[in-house]
Amino acid sequence: MSQMLALVIVILILFIGDFVAVRTKAWVPSIFICAVLFLAGYWTFFPKDIVSIAGIPPVVATMFMYLLITNMGTLLSLQELKKQWKAIVIALAGILGIIAILLGIGTFIFGFKTMVVAIPPLVGGVVSALIMSEGAKEAGLASLSVFAIVIYVMQGFAGYPLTSIMLKKEGKRLLAQYRNGQLAEKQSQKAAEEVAATTEAGTVELKLFKRMPEKYNTDFFKFFRLAFVGFLAYEVSTLLAPLVSISPFVLCLLFGVIAKSIGFLEKQVLQKANGFGLAIMALMLFIFDGLKQATPSMMLEILYPLIGTIVLGVIGMYIFSFVIGKALKVSKEMAFAVSLTALYGFPADYIITNEVIKSLTNDEKEREVLTSHMLPPMLVGGFITVTIVSVILAGIFVKFL
Repeated sequence: MSQMLALVIVILILFIGDFVAVRTKAWVPSIFICAVLFLAGYWTFFPKDIVSIAGIPPVVATMFMYLLITNMGTLLSLQELKKQWKAIVIALAGILGIIAILLGIGTFIFGFKTMVVAIPPLVGGVVSALIMSEGAKEAGLASLSVFAIVIYVMQGFAGYPLTSIMLKKEGKRLLAQYRNGQLAEKQSQKAAEEVAATTEAGTVELKLFKRMPEKYNTDFFKFFRLAFVGFLAYEVSTLLAPLVSISPFVLCLLFGVIAKSIGFLEKQVLQKANGFGLAIMALMLFIFDGLKQATPSMMLEILYPLIGTIVLGVIGMYIFSFVIGKALKVSKEMAFAVSLTALYGFPADYIITNEVIKSLTNDEKEREVLTSHMLPPMLVGGFITVTIVSVILAGIFVKFL
């Protein structure tokens, strides 16, 4: 197969996944459609190395991982997180629930290593799935390497409908309060300011380069600074290796936060350098490349632990978020919805919340009230779980394989 034919085929699959997700309003996840098409391809006419032929060998995917995770760190604003501290506590409680139930009960049913591989992708996104998949592959655990990817692919089927149900109940409760005059206007205004702070990207001044004319801040200069921070993270992880084993990807996240706060990197620098779409494409293709090891018999073998893991994880999430939500005086529906963001993160949390709000009322004022109360905790919950915690967990858990 020629390189360009391979490239056209794999990108077409990514587009079909997006198309289906848009048509179904994210009820059918794009990654599920892509995974099914890749599996069908591998089981029929795809060469096993179609992703490498297309131009994304493992070394290229690793490069993009360094850039993407460092870029994730630039998204962190301490000011935004302080305002939504309850959402952060609930989201962390949900993750704790997943870990407790899966390590406590899941280990006895499915085995310790299966649960170790399952937890980070279940509470995170593409990066944590990739870290665990590669870790399992290096440990010679082929079926668990595929399992990490399949968990990531399938978790949305539990997360999307459950979140939608919870948010609809919460929205109806808030609407009833608002229409009865119980929901104070002042409180709504304050929440509206919070949502603006949470969703607004904002412009971050490059303090270290404030005297440099903007015309010199080219795409290549942005890429250079991003790569340099990733390089520092890698070097520090290597230097610390004799003392403590820390994943360079975890340090990339930390160094991204530091670099943004001192003014070395701007917020969402990879997007501003016009490289984000390409990086995500490469990483998604590398994820699906892991499915080439999956045979029909292996897929049947992991089906039982897959369903069991997701069910147990969701139960653990509900119990812990319910208890913490009650302590923080947050409704059980909102608390569960916030903890469920661990199963999909951004932008699905944004899309689902908006879809629910639109379905509940046609009145613009009521929509504003619902948005101001429901969207900020959902966005912060998804950011904390998928962006930060899952990468840290993957860095820790991969050492147990």
